[in-house]
Amino acid sequence: MSEALEDGDIYFLYRPRVGEQHVDSLGEVQRLLVVLHPWHGRRRLRLLVVGRKRLPEIDEHDRFWAFVDAVVSRPEELYEALRPHRYGTKTRGERFQPPARPAAEGAYCITRHDDHTHLAYQLELPRRPGPPQHELRIEPEASYVITVKNPRAPSPPGVGLPGPGRPELPADLQERFRTRRFAPLDPPRFLDHRGVELVLIGAAHDASAELGIDLDAEVERAARNTIFEDLRIGRAERPEAPLFTAQWR
Repeated sequence: MSEALEDGDIYFLYRPRVGEQHVDSLGEVQRLLVVLHPWHGRRRLRLLVVGRKRLPEIDEHDRFWAFVDAVVSRPEELYEALRPHRYGTKTRGERFQPPARPAAEGAYCITRHDDHTHLAYQLELPRRPGPPQHELRIEPEASYVITVKNPRAPSPPGVGLPGPGRPELPADLQERFRTRRFAPLDPPRFLDHRGVELVLIGAAHDASAELGIDLDAEVERAARNTIFEDLRIGRAERPEAPLFTAQWR
């Protein structure tokens, strides 16, 4: 059996590569973003960036790095991370970075299961996943073992964040590592610190059965708003097609 540590709304977005007005495949995606919006305690939103531009393969038990890119108290504060950007370069002139586009939404639960922790979710939208969700590996329901990297421990070559940006955790959280390089995501307060690095490992397609949790009930609670209402992002500048019709845009 598992113990729920946190639940809330989960949103998946992708950021197109610079200059790509229309996305037709994963090759034109720069980043996969995940927003976690807990329902209880101090209201906050955490923006996570997932490495390799997609979620880990469940059946292969892939291990992907991720990190906390922003922690804010109001949806408006996420605008800078999600908005379009224009900037000048010496060699190519003005460049345009399109806004992040919603790809899926639903409910999530962080659970303690034996000696490790899981991030599990179930989608509310899109009703039927299409090419964007398949290529980004956003399953209708899934579970991932999730661990936190000790910010004082070195990273393997070529992975993780550069050393100077490492977070300084409160003493009670840092003590959770003891002498280990990784620790379970317990408590989820680890996610409230920008720069915290995570490892996601594909675990199960049927998260409800694996963890003994009722994700259907969680989704019913999450269905009150869509990403547009909850995060207050404009529909005009962010195409709805990936979320409602499950097509690239």
